[in-house]
Amino acid sequence: MNNTLKQIANADFRCNPFTFFSRDWALITVEHAGQVNAMTASWGGLGHIWNKDVAYFFIRPQRWTRHMMDAEAKVSLCFLPDSLRQVLDYMGSASGKDEDKIAKSGLSLLRDNGTPYFAESDTALICRKLYTQDFTEACWNDKELMQTVYPEKDFHAFYVAEVEKVLVKEQLQP
Repeated sequence: MNNTLKQIANADFRCNPFTFFSRDWALITVEHAGQVNAMTASWGGLGHIWNKDVAYFFIRPQRWTRHMMDAEAKVSLCFLPDSLRQVLDYMGSASGKDEDKIAKSGLSLLRDNGTPYFAESDTALICRKLYTQDFTEACWNDKELMQTVYPEKDFHAFYVAEVEKVLVKEQLQP
């Protein structure tokens, strides 16, 4: 079975919008100053805004990936098979500031016009950052939820990125 990633049209991509991030998890992958880092994310989604197909995702300020994301325009969102759930756990708990998570993960790094992604991905979305906004306390309508999710008030940054390419495992193509 051929497991190479092939580009498909954005309109041909199919996923469950309610579980794609929350259950499948993404590796937000970015390169800055010659260093590639990735972090696991379970909050995000896909949609259409500003006449563009987009992905949106969230990063807390204390994450090393946040520093890198804020400095770069390109990012990939990589969705790995369930068999690599331990890798996703590791990538979400270790810091790229302290160690080379990519090397320790055993994942194979590839690039699409300079944007890093992983060969092991079932799906890789190659994206260009369009918008970043920090959550603020003043914008919360549900203050109880805010207190539950952000007891330390370490609000996420909200990113919107244009999905420039959808890459899927050959056997996952429609």
